[in-house]
Amino acid sequence: QVQLVESGGGLVQAGGSLRLSCAASGRTFSRNAMGWFRQAPGKEREFVAAITWSVDTDYADSVKGRFTVSRDNAKNTVYLQMNSLKPEDTAVYYCAARYGVVARTERYDYAFWGQGTQVTVSS
Repeated sequence: QVQLVESGGGLVQAGGSLRLSCAASGRTFSRNAMGWFRQAPGKEREFVAAITWSVDTDYADSVKGRFTVSRDNAKNTVYLQMNSLKPEDTAVYYCAARYGVVARTERYDYAFWGQGTQVTVSS
């Protein structure tokens, strides 16, 4: 059974940093594109960042220059380093995995999802 488990969320002040982790089990995702999405209360789930197996990356404009996605294939884990956090970054953050190798920004392109981890940024 495939599982994606996020960790690292929490409460942080504006300007602070958090590092999210997503540990995969049940299969190897070393050749698959992985993504991070987030969903704030009352809003649609939106793309944050994605990374291919060859570590090409893509970011939403709202997080460029502040967030960094990375992966450790040996650990079957993907990370999201979030710096200079803003109150508008407050959301539940989800890790996702594709069957394919190309990074995509649409949630419908992702087959596997974690349960999410809450990130709250106070002003």
